[in-house]
Amino acid sequence: MFIKNTWYVACSASEVSDKPFGRRICNEPIVFFRDAQDVIQALEDFCPHRGAPLSLGRVVDGRLVCGYHGLEMGCEGKTIAMPGQRVGGFPPIKKYAVTERHGFIWVWPGDAQAADLTQMPQLEWADNPAWAYGGGMYHVACDYRLMVDNLMDLTHETYVHATSIGQPEIDETPCVTKIDGDHVTTSRFMNGIEAPPFWKMALRGNNLPDDQLVDRWQICHFTPPSHIMIEVGVALAGNGGYDAPDDKKAYSVVVDFLTPETETSMWYFWGMARRFNVGDAALTDAIREGQGKIFSEDLQMLESQQRNLLRMPQRKLLSLNIDAGGVQSRRVIDRYLALEPAN
Repeated sequence: MFIKNTWYVACSASEVSDKPFGRRICNEPIVFFRDAQDVIQALEDFCPHRGAPLSLGRVVDGRLVCGYHGLEMGCEGKTIAMPGQRVGGFPPIKKYAVTERHGFIWVWPGDAQAADLTQMPQLEWADNPAWAYGGGMYHVACDYRLMVDNLMDLTHETYVHATSIGQPEIDETPCVTKIDGDHVTTSRFMNGIEAPPFWKMALRGNNLPDDQLVDRWQICHFTPPSHIMIEVGVALAGNGGYDAPDDKKAYSVVVDFLTPETETSMWYFWGMARRFNVGDAALTDAIREGQGKIFSEDLQMLESQQRNLLRMPQRKLLSLNIDAGGVQSRRVIDRYLALEPAN
């Protein structure tokens, strides 16, 4: 069900400050906190004394103190002290590999000794002054693989997002899916069309007219365990489309980090990195607000879909050619799951 020997986004870096922060990831309750040197640490969210969540405690001099009876935990998961008690022989709790990068806290839920920083995703837009980024997070009550299906097949935009990014040309233009090892790509290019409302706003944000025909592209990239980057944008028609110069287009990357919580829930870290007018903070806010509304429209559909699947588990789902990106992405996930120790 879950690929655990890999990196997931756990939370934004700002969510872990001077207090412990708890989050369930891949069905494992984890507490995050900062040690005395402000370095992020992650332990099993379970006090070895009476099983209380350590995330309900506090951090004192870089040590995690249980909020139930004051037991102190060290960064390695070993009990340090407890008022009036001898607890040095308590068994350690699980320590997780964790790191802070690109404004996020990343955790490796599996074997900490196997954690490999070279497997972190390479993000062209992160910490790069040539790009601007804004995003947020949603908790979604669905299997994370349903979101993979959703993001690797954008034909739903015509129906779910009809007033923002949807348009009939998405249905009318075939997509092409390619597989390169573990990297799945689904692409669609639409030429000589009217820009939908969200992209008209983006054109204005790059000081371009919004009343001319455009060439539009959607290039969805899946990489394991469940990261999806979608190159999106519009260029004034006749200027080369995707390859048009920057002053003739609005080019962005939709950022999707999907982190499983349980078998039927997930943490969805979404955002948009853009490569135009990067110094305009008001534009960043406007895009974040618009994108947040777009993604919120997916939630009702996905959560209702999950309820239907739980109610009728015997029903077999059908696949069409538009589902190729999701089908191939799931095959990559299944290959990785086959290599995992039993969860």
